[in-house]
Amino acid sequence: MPEESSPRRSPQNIPYQDLPHMVNAEGQYLFCRYWKPAGAPRALVFVAHGAGEHCGRYDDFAQMLTGLNLLVFAHDHVGHGQSEGDRMVVSDFHVYIRDSLQHIELMKQHHPGLPVFLLGHSMGGAISILTACERPSEFSALVLISPLVVASPEAATPIKVFAAKVLNLVLPNLTLGAIDPNVVSRNKKEVESYTLDPLVHHGGMKVSFVIQLMNAIAKIERSLPKLTLPILVLHGSSDKLCDIKGSYLLMDTVSSQDKTLKVYDEAYHALHKELPEVSTAVFTEILTWIANSTLSLRPIITAQEPQTELC
Repeated sequence: MPEESSPRRSPQNIPYQDLPHMVNAEGQYLFCRYWKPAGAPRALVFVAHGAGEHCGRYDDFAQMLTGLNLLVFAHDHVGHGQSEGDRMVVSDFHVYIRDSLQHIELMKQHHPGLPVFLLGHSMGGAISILTACERPSEFSALVLISPLVVASPEAATPIKVFAAKVLNLVLPNLTLGAIDPNVVSRNKKEVESYTLDPLVHHGGMKVSFVIQLMNAIAKIERSLPKLTLPILVLHGSSDKLCDIKGSYLLMDTVSSQDKTLKVYDEAYHALHKELPEVSTAVFTEILTWIANSTLSLRPIITAQEPQTELC
């Protein structure tokens, strides 16, 4: 794509001409990552990262997926990581869905005919759900790690919700509390890595961003019955950031015949960054599930009973 005479630079002051990137519908530059298998890819996997983080945090996992001859791709959402935009600010949550669909369409043009899997964590789970609902016939399956489906009961009391809506009208840029790294994982090394990562946003969420999350949750509630894709959901029972009740609600509400919920006892939010025994089990579960899915490419889904397992 043509570059301007004065190159656009990332928030880290790196010229985008030196970075893999795409330009969204609003002209914002988004940093992209691609993990290619050694052989011809059997399927595409789009990874949607969570709030405040970036797609580089999925490098280890993506490398494992390439071992299944899957081509994995992702980008930093607007206002995240190495992409343009004010940190954790978005005019409308649908921007994330729009950008995801744009990136997916670009990859489908380069790899026509390949099935596409969606994989999302936390807020990325919400993005993946709404992306799948917008174009349900274009995706083969959905993998969700600790997805944002419902608001935390402590954070979404009627009084707090009302206060947030009022503040959004008068002080939309007011900063609220930041994400506590200690509730991301029980793995102290991963907590330290998260804390020291310069691409992770360590500041607080703005009121306007919280409102957009609330809007997304409301839309998800209306959209879940439309989902018919095969779905694998993984959630920690002690997740303090995304309430596990949301995953139970998803299982009860979606119309998918092939749906599985794996619950990891006492695990925190980032299951792929948890204690080694948990992360290994999570990787194995996802890799096995996707491998089985790609064997048949799931053009026709065989009906099976919903499953809920405690690990």
